[in-house]
Amino acid sequence: MNRLAQTALLFLLGATLLHAGTTDLYLRYVKEGLRPLVLLAGAVLIITAAATLWYDRRGTSSHDEGTFTHDGGTPTHDGGTPTHDGGTPTHDGGTPTHDGGTPTHDHHREPRISWLLTLPVLALILVAPPALGSYSAAHTGTALTKPFGFPALPSGDAPLRLAVADYAGRAIYDDGRALRDRELKITGFVTLDREGSPYLVRMGLNCCAADAQPVKIALTGNVPPVLRPDTWLEITGTYTPRRTKDPVNDGPIPYLKVTTARPVPTPHDPYDETWNT
Repeated sequence: MNRLAQTALLFLLGATLLHAGTTDLYLRYVKEGLRPLVLLAGAVLIITAAATLWYDRRGTSSHDEGTFTHDGGTPTHDGGTPTHDGGTPTHDGGTPTHDGGTPTHDHHREPRISWLLTLPVLALILVAPPALGSYSAAHTGTALTKPFGFPALPSGDAPLRLAVADYAGRAIYDDGRALRDRELKITGFVTLDREGSPYLVRMGLNCCAADAQPVKIALTGNVPPVLRPDTWLEITGTYTPRRTKDPVNDGPIPYLKVTTARPVPTPHDPYDETWNT
C-alpha cells in the first residue's frame, strides 16, 4: 500500500463516517448521544487525508528540485557545488549514491497485509446491519438492574406510556406501586424462549451495539395467538404482580397483562438508552 492508497483509504473512511453521522445509520452502531463524536471523527480523518496528500506532494516536489542534472554538466544537488568525493551518480533508474554510498532516498512500502484495513470501510459502505433483535435477546439474560430512584409519573386517566426498562424496574424493585390501576402502553419487539413463551424486549446500550443487553417483559392476558420474533408491538395492558425468571441467567422478569397488541414500525432509535437509569 503506497502513500496515495493510504490517503484514499483515510478519505473514504472519513466520508463514510460523515455519511453515517448525518443519517440514522450510526444508530446501528452507537447510541444517539454519540453523533457529534462520529461526525468529528469523520472530519478529522478527511483533514488527515488532505494533509497527508499535501505533505506527500510537497516532498515529491522538493525531491525533484534536488535531482542530479544529466545535461552534460557536472552533477549538482539543490543548485549547490559539484561533488568531488568519488560519488558517481547512477544512471540505471536508481537513486544517486555518495561515498560508496547509501541511497539518499528510501522508498519504503508498507506490507500487503495493510490492505485488510479496507475491509471495515467496505463493510460500512456495503453492509448496513440490522439492530440486534430476538436472536440476541433469546441468548442473553435480562440485564435489569435496580434504579437509583423512581421519578413521579404523570397523573391522569390517559394511558401511561413507559419504556420497557422503566416498567420492568418499577414492577420488580418498586412492587408496581405507581403502576397499579393504570392503563399502560409499552413498545418493544417480540422474542420467544425455548418453550415458545413470548417476551416484549428492548435492547439497551451503555455506549455501542457491542455492549447491548436486553430487558424483558413476559406477556400474559390477551396475547395474540401467533407472534413472530422481531415483530415490533405496541402493547396496551395493566400491571400484574406475577413474575418469572429468565431461563438464560435467572434474572427477574415481570409480567404485563395484555389488553390489546398492535404491530408498529421499527422506531427511529431501536435501542433504549434509558434501560439502566
